[in-house]
Amino acid sequence: MVAIDFLPADFGYVLLCIVYCLIMNVYLAIQVGKARKKYEVFYPTMYSDKSQMFNCIQRAHQNTLEQLPVVFITMLLVGFVYPKFAAICGAIFVTSRFSYAWGYYTGDPKKRLNGGYAAVGYLGLFVALVYIAIRQLGCFDAYLP
Repeated sequence: MVAIDFLPADFGYVLLCIVYCLIMNVYLAIQVGKARKKYEVFYPTMYSDKSQMFNCIQRAHQNTLEQLPVVFITMLLVGFVYPKFAAICGAIFVTSRFSYAWGYYTGDPKKRLNGGYAAVGYLGLFVALVYIAIRQLGCFDAYLP
């Protein structure tokens, strides 16, 4: 028996990828919390006028938060049709966010680009979503068996 009957059997991979993403987000949030103490940047201040290092750590987390809604929604929608593909693209994106953050944590903002391979996961999800939308609209029906 499947936990939720209307989902594809392999949808668990998508859910595990979301768990991976939540773990990554908690990790980044903890790093910001530690940096707040270390660099004495207290709530509700978002960025420091004194510490570029704090700003790099904060920005790595903030940038990730800005992207998560789109990635979550796209991964879920693609996952309804292609769950393994969606999970692989999602895992690439999440893993890239670690690389992005660790690059930023060096204090050299250019090293955040170490996580640039997020584009592979992002683009994969985007192209799959467009393909699914076009198929859903029946645009390929004349060409498919």
